[in-house]
Amino acid sequence: MTSKDAIARFFDELAARGHEPLLGNATGTVRFNVVSGTRTERWAVTVRKGDIEVSGGDVTPDLVIRADRSLLERIVGGKANAMAALLRGELAIDGDSELLVLMQRLFPRPRGPRATTRAGYARRQR
Repeated sequence: MTSKDAIARFFDELAARGHEPLLGNATGTVRFNVVSGTRTERWAVTVRKGDIEVSGGDVTPDLVIRADRSLLERIVGGKANAMAALLRGELAIDGDSELLVLMQRLFPRPRGPRATTRAGYARRQR
């Protein structure tokens, strides 16, 4: 599968959920600008009290998330964390940052060796 397939599949599965209890108190629209070279693909996720709608991105969003295609593929594949990517400067946002915190609940949790290692002082004490 190509990265486009993984991203499209994530948004298709998200649309098929219809309602997400983890977002029961959330309302807002997030537009994802997925960058691949000079091309930008747009996806919009609108949440109304947990009800999810996915569209092509031609909406006025409350939050814009701009990500390189390979990064978003890792995020939707559970291999990267959106908040960590934001802190590293790999992910750019414009708008209501609280929506990113809520959207994080929709992404698979990173798994594998990096997800389970302890950091900082705790790691040095092993």
